[in-house]
Amino acid sequence: MLIRPRRNRTSIGVRSLVRETSVSAQHLVLPLFVQEGDGDTPIASMPGCSRLGINQLIKVARTAYDLGVPAVALFPRLEEALKTRRGEESLNANGLLQRAVITLKKAIPGLVVITDVALDPYSSDGHDGLVLRGGVANDETLPLLAAMAVAQAKAGADVVAPSDMMDGRVAAIRHALDSAGYTHVGICSYCVKYASAFYGPFRDALDSAPRPGEDRPSDKKTYQMDPANVREAMREVALDESEGADWLMVKPGLPYLDVIRAVREQSDLPIAAYHVSGEFAMLKAAAANGWLNYDECLLESLLAFRRAGADIIFTYGAIDAARLLARP
Repeated sequence: MLIRPRRNRTSIGVRSLVRETSVSAQHLVLPLFVQEGDGDTPIASMPGCSRLGINQLIKVARTAYDLGVPAVALFPRLEEALKTRRGEESLNANGLLQRAVITLKKAIPGLVVITDVALDPYSSDGHDGLVLRGGVANDETLPLLAAMAVAQAKAGADVVAPSDMMDGRVAAIRHALDSAGYTHVGICSYCVKYASAFYGPFRDALDSAPRPGEDRPSDKKTYQMDPANVREAMREVALDESEGADWLMVKPGLPYLDVIRAVREQSDLPIAAYHVSGEFAMLKAAAANGWLNYDECLLESLLAFRRAGADIIFTYGAIDAARLLARP
């Protein structure tokens, strides 16, 4: 045989020289859940993850940052009494999320802080937008999201990340940020966010699932994307690019690697992929049962995101991965 592909696999050194894709800590974002108080509350469906008080949040973020993870994404878990149909608490300058951002930026100035823009953590309806007339109202939601993004930018967020999937929200947020003087604040648009069954543990962590009731939808399928569609994703990408998005997000991750590749081929913008709570929980559960090696499967998963075309990976395993990648 003249051609033997195995010659390029004969040793660690040879494999390293011809390796096509790499993953490092600098590609990772650590999502963190913040709560009131000083302690932490373990999340049963996400082993190793907790809701963190602000002091604990700083400790975990510093651990990630010292390992080379450049960014965190914050998600607030609010007390039920603070939730309303319009999510007014999202604008509170002394609210939980804003205090967390201010404290993090003061403690770790070089850390990139990404904040979530959607109504569901603040909504008594549990939806990403304003519920009116028995449905989620798109246009009436846009001013609420824009004001939320400005409040987060004022607190010091480096990047705001609208995850709501309302039409036109990137343009509304960009205009509001620029008008308020925050032209430097980036937008990571969850432009391709599917109505996925893999979000369950996340909704446990924030208690943000849609609330039952005859006057509101029971799920998010009227605004999040149908998992069957990819051409529709390309339309969402084109729209959000034209409206001023700086990064494009595909969520979930591993079941949608083909979508990440399609977005990569269409757009020159940085692409983020979200290794969501259900994907992470499956790795943890399988490892706990001795069915998989968590460390190896985590790194393989992250490499798959990079191979598909993702520049940035949001993963609850960011600290674990950074430690593994730092090994000689």
